[in-house]
Amino acid sequence: MAFTKRPTDDSDSVHSYIHMINLIEIFLIIGGIATLILLFIIKPDFSESQKEKSKLIGVTYMTMNNDFYEIVNEQISHRIEAQGDRVVLRDPAMDASRQQTQIEEMLEMGIDALVLTPVNAASLTDTLRKAKNLGIKIVVVDTELEDPLIADATIISDNYGAGQIIGNYHLMNHPNGSKVVVMTHEEAISGRERVKGFIDTIKKDEKTEIVGELPCEGQYDLAMLNLGKFIESGKEFDGVFCLNDFSASGAASALEENDMLGIVELYGVDASPSAKRLISEGKMTASAAQFPTRLGTKAADALYDLLEKNPTERHVIVPIQLVTSRNISIFTKDRWQ
Repeated sequence: MAFTKRPTDDSDSVHSYIHMINLIEIFLIIGGIATLILLFIIKPDFSESQKEKSKLIGVTYMTMNNDFYEIVNEQISHRIEAQGDRVVLRDPAMDASRQQTQIEEMLEMGIDALVLTPVNAASLTDTLRKAKNLGIKIVVVDTELEDPLIADATIISDNYGAGQIIGNYHLMNHPNGSKVVVMTHEEAISGRERVKGFIDTIKKDEKTEIVGELPCEGQYDLAMLNLGKFIESGKEFDGVFCLNDFSASGAASALEENDMLGIVELYGVDASPSAKRLISEGKMTASAAQFPTRLGTKAADALYDLLEKNPTERHVIVPIQLVTSRNISIFTKDRWQ
């Protein structure tokens, strides 16, 4: 019996090839799915790498219950975040001891720089020297340190000039002399400078008398309370100078309770929205305008000049401007300038 060779079937080869391709596709799909699952389970944390490279900036003002510091902080915090860095903000609420503790905690956290407005500059000297010895950059805003050499940069308004400009305006309104009450804040150098500028100026007129110096820490409640007690004492006065507009608002409440608002002249420093409204209503005489947006921007510029080792101006003074009923129309009343 003879055997014949079976001819090769080309279709079998094609089927084998297609089968092999399908298997490869299946393996690729399975491999891709497995890779995605692994990436999901064990994904690389790029944020950790970024965090390691970012700077940590500590920030503390006297208090956050004053919208002046909110405006300053907006400028600084926005810049820090735009740079991809991190910010640690603490509110000491006018408590010097608490602020010192908060700064010590920031040092333990490993901050690279510190932006601050000291509640009591003298109480922070040792802590800030410790920070400086650790290589931490220090930017002081709105007031100064007892030892200015500790700060790498200080950004302030012309605080003494603010007192002067108000004092001169008061003397112009009282050529025959007057009796004045001064609201003070001895712990803050900025407050002391404003009060000193005002008192040095009005003392040039022998007919002008300071009948009371009342502590208020620049706070609404204390200004209202202490001026109210002074009014109850029966002493006469023609004007009240407040080291900031927050305390001036408290003084305004005390005057209003005693039907003296708009009769007794009231002066402040800041030209805050509330003060500008009082001026436009004839209930406040004048305020020396600060520019918190400029202060915050210049503080942020100094901060990053220091961190990037660029030349940095150590002492920056932002000019102030007198605001009265005569020029109030050029200012926006519902927000800070």
